[in-house]
Amino acid sequence: MEKQGNKIVLTFDHVDGGFRPFDVNDPRGFTIAGLDRKFVQAEAKVLGRDKIEVWSDKVSEPVAVRYAWADNPVCNLYSAVGLPTTPFRTDDWPGVTINNK
Repeated sequence: MEKQGNKIVLTFDHVDGGFRPFDVNDPRGFTIAGLDRKFVQAEAKVLGRDKIEVWSDKVSEPVAVRYAWADNPVCNLYSAVGLPTTPFRTDDWPGVTINNK
């Protein structure tokens, strides 16, 4: 993960043949947050074979990105050989259920 202005660029290992969003041209399923740790839906764009740029007009200083991080996510990112991108996050913030018993 690398912050570039108001965007975050993610670089991936082991993406055979690059990325292929399914059904629509742009990747879906990304959220982004600033220091307030409040995630909002984000825009994303594939940059070359192993990079994805993520941003939202609602977050001017992003610090974290999540992909498909929901109970029933709407996501569409696959490798060119047909393998789905698994859910991930760039932060290690505690979850909302950490204190639930």
